[in-house]
Amino acid sequence: MRYFKLTIAYDGTDFHGWQIQANKPTVQGEIVAVLCRLTQENVQLPGAGRTDAGVHALGQVASFRTQSALSAGEFQRALNALLPPTIRIVAAEETGPDFSARWSAKGKVYRYRLYRGKVVPPLLWPYVLHYPFPLDEEAMKEAAAKFVGLHDFSSFAASTGSEDDDKERNMEREIYSAELQRTEDSEELWFTVHGRSFLRYMVRKMVGTLLEVGRGKLTPADIHRLYELKDRSKSGPTVPPHGLFMVRVDHEEAFRIRTD
Repeated sequence: MRYFKLTIAYDGTDFHGWQIQANKPTVQGEIVAVLCRLTQENVQLPGAGRTDAGVHALGQVASFRTQSALSAGEFQRALNALLPPTIRIVAAEETGPDFSARWSAKGKVYRYRLYRGKVVPPLLWPYVLHYPFPLDEEAMKEAAAKFVGLHDFSSFAASTGSEDDDKERNMEREIYSAELQRTEDSEELWFTVHGRSFLRYMVRKMVGTLLEVGRGKLTPADIHRLYELKDRSKSGPTVPPHGLFMVRVDHEEAFRIRTD
C-alpha cells in the first residue's frame, strides 16, 4: 500500500462545499471520482477540514492510499488534466502510513476579504464581501487582536440544531494569531486568523462581529464579554461564505517521505 498527500486550491463558487453529498457537486466528490478512475479502486480522501458551500481554498490538504504504481507527479498531472479548472492540485507528495490530512494537522490559516472601494471590479466580486460604508478600522484591529488565545467560542459558532448536542460540544479553541490589515492597494481589508482548529461558521461570525465593532454597535472590550455570555445571538451576523479562503494547513512533518 502507498500513501499520498495532496495540496489543493479551488474556487468554491459552484460547489456545495468540500464534503461529498448525494446529487450535489462537491470538491471532494470531484477529486474522488477522478482518483477512482485512475486507480480502479474505491479511494477514500479525508481532508484537513471541511469548507462550506461557496468557500474557497488556496491550500486545502487531503490524503489517500492506493496500490497504484503511479508516482506523485503522475497523480498530480493526471488529476489536473481531468478535474474541472476550478480545482487544481498544487502539489502531490508520497508519504508514510502515519500521515493523515486530518489527524496530522496542527493548525489552519483562514482569510476573509472585505472590499472597501465604491465599485467592485468584476473579476473580484465572487471573492470579496463588498462593504463601502464607514467603518472604524482601528477599533476593528483592536478587537481582532482579542481573539488570540484559548477561549470559549460558543458566541462565534453555528448551532448543531440540537440543544443537547450543543451542550456536549467542547467550544474551546486556541487562536495563535488574528490580524486585520489593509492590502497594498488600500481597497481591501483582510482578516487573517491562525488557529489549531475552528468551529463551524466561526471565522464568518468573527468577521461579522468585527463589522459590528466597526459600525460602533460593539466595542473591542465586548469581545471578552461575548466569551462569557456564550450566546451566539449577541455576536455579529454570519457573513457570506464567498469572501472566505482556507489559506494553509500546517502539518506535523514527522511522516516519512518515501523515496523508494
